[in-house]
Amino acid sequence: MEEFKYLRKKLTKQNSIQEEIKSRLKSGNACYHSVQNRLSSSFLSKNLNIKIYRTTILSVVVYGCETWSLKLREECRLRVFENGALRRIFWPKSNEVTREWKKLHNEEFNDLYSSPNIVQVIKSRRMRWVGHVARMGGEERCIQGCGGET
Repeated sequence: MEEFKYLRKKLTKQNSIQEEIKSRLKSGNACYHSVQNRLSSSFLSKNLNIKIYRTTILSVVVYGCETWSLKLREECRLRVFENGALRRIFWPKSNEVTREWKKLHNEEFNDLYSSPNIVQVIKSRRMRWVGHVARMGGEERCIQGCGGET
């Protein structure tokens, strides 16, 4: 079998995650558009918008990321998605003196968004998962994986 879906996750024979990341980003965009009105509201603070992003959109995108082996191309795609979402949350800023609008650059997002970026989140989740697997003994893995008893 070349590929199949398991728990809404596409697994391939070559362990390629490009299609999985594309699917996750598509779901993240759909999630963003479902809360877009709330994020663009001037009544909500930036901190609340960041919390909405982290709890709804980011969690949809990184679902199942513990098994991803990221290459530089996938990391860039994830960062582009995150920068786009943050750009929509933070909007352009106006200069106090000249009253001109200034588009924020990626480095400025890093200053405004103090949380770890999406790639760091994925790497920390992978390390946490590896820790869980490492703490399991050989028999526990067989019991949980095979459904048998000792």
